[in-house]
Amino acid sequence: MSLFSVILPVHVVSAIFSVSLFALRYWWTWNNDSRLKLRWVRILPHTIDSVLLLSGITLMVIAHVYPFTPQGTWLTEKLFGVIIYIVLGFVALGRRCPRSQQRGFIAFLLGLVVLCIIVKLAITKVPLLG
Repeated sequence: MSLFSVILPVHVVSAIFSVSLFALRYWWTWNNDSRLKLRWVRILPHTIDSVLLLSGITLMVIAHVYPFTPQGTWLTEKLFGVIIYIVLGFVALGRRCPRSQQRGFIAFLLGLVVLCIIVKLAITKVPLLG
């Protein structure tokens, strides 16, 4: 069994957990749920996202496909998509006040759209802009 075939499922599962926790935390934020203050809710997403990042870097090194190279154009787009997703996540999970609740909802929906683009890039490895 190759290292790639071990790391890839770790990457995929951590991505699923990361997105699931993002949706759950958004729901709790929307409903002003007290569970947002629980210790595990503050720590677990960062732990999972760290595993996701490290597994992604490991896959990139094993496959010898790097962003900002001709063969890694799709990976460059995916990287920029992840950055946009993170920024939208900050907006969506930000502090709630009546004026920002609508902005947070739009950021959440846009984050899901960007996530779909990231998944498409990861599966097809075909750049959208190139």
